[in-house]
Amino acid sequence: MRTVTNLHTAPRVTFDVQKVRRDFPILKEKIRGRPLVYLDNAATTQKPQAVIDTLTRYYSEGNSNIPRGVHFLSERATRNYEEARTTVKTFLNAAASQEIVFVRGATEGINLVAQSYGRTHVQAGDEILISEMEHHSNIVPWQMLCEEKGATLRVIPITDEGEIQLEEYERLLTPKTKLVAVAHVSNALGTINPIREIIAAAHLRNIPVLIDGAQSAPHLPVDVQALDCDFYVFSGHKLYGPTGIGVLYGKTRWLEAMPPYQGGGDMIRSVTFEKTLYNTLPYKFEAGTPHIAGGIGLGVAIRYVQALGLEAIAAYEQALLSYATEAITSVPGVRLIGTAKDKASVISFVLTGVHAHDAGTVLDHDGIAIRAGHHCAQPVMKRFGVPATCRASLSFYNTKEESDALVAGLHKVRAVFHL
Repeated sequence: MRTVTNLHTAPRVTFDVQKVRRDFPILKEKIRGRPLVYLDNAATTQKPQAVIDTLTRYYSEGNSNIPRGVHFLSERATRNYEEARTTVKTFLNAAASQEIVFVRGATEGINLVAQSYGRTHVQAGDEILISEMEHHSNIVPWQMLCEEKGATLRVIPITDEGEIQLEEYERLLTPKTKLVAVAHVSNALGTINPIREIIAAAHLRNIPVLIDGAQSAPHLPVDVQALDCDFYVFSGHKLYGPTGIGVLYGKTRWLEAMPPYQGGGDMIRSVTFEKTLYNTLPYKFEAGTPHIAGGIGLGVAIRYVQALGLEAIAAYEQALLSYATEAITSVPGVRLIGTAKDKASVISFVLTGVHAHDAGTVLDHDGIAIRAGHHCAQPVMKRFGVPATCRASLSFYNTKEESDALVAGLHKVRAVFHL
């Protein structure tokens, strides 16, 4: 995977953002009489009309359960759902479609690995290694597993800039380490972690690695074979797709060795009261009726992003990030939280004298949507000594003018609080 490196060396590209914006109907909305400035993309992204139309069409013209139906609607829904799986496989460059498991989101994907791989391979005295910048979804499942098994959760420290300390990471890798689980991109800091190096160091010791790709899949090209990660998770709703759908990629050898996460329909080949035989991959991990419309909608969202081009998206967003960062830091009293050299389009900051929630409330009155709080990353807030931050997270449909609107809004915040 090519990583965009420096804010000041991002390549110049032609990207028709106004044309793209016309594909997203919600961007025409007004909030409190003001044009919507949506800068909360790390929480969830807006949906292009193609995805919205797909969901409407499925429920109005094609609703049916999968996969055992012999009637037309069921056969068509099954075909469309499995085509979406193939789309995800291509998007991640997985070796086979059987390595793509549909789940509800990145959170469920991590929990699946924790409960299935973890319960099988982690024993008392073992260690699981995560980083100090993780989202709660990549902390709590491992805490629960460690408590159950008598294992220990070890934490890779980060620098004042918000970068993983690689030397400390390698020191923490020991024969006791049974899994490394780290974010590709920090949702709270925007840091792009050096996951190639992280994976390679773990693999030298035969330790598998899970990558939380919730914040990277929408912004960067991802090639799971080139990265050689063992597991990779992401959420559809952060990738311009529906909520309630996500993906767990796992190498075949791991998934085949792991027991099912849940029991029920479709994860079986045969059931008697004496014995159950489980289904093949990936269906062994997909118990019950799935989010069929969500899976199909995710396929459409991915094809939409692929048509724009992940390289073009990354370059445009890096240029926008550079512009917005310079503009926001020009506001008196602003302090950035997270200044890593390699960043994705997240700007986390505090404004001296104003709580993040108060700043977010004032901005909302001007139609500007940011996230204010701990961003489900309370250990990050503790590391930087702040209760919360303001977070502006950018997408390819955002513009420089919206960054200017945010800056104007921050000056208004200062005026409201007499700063």
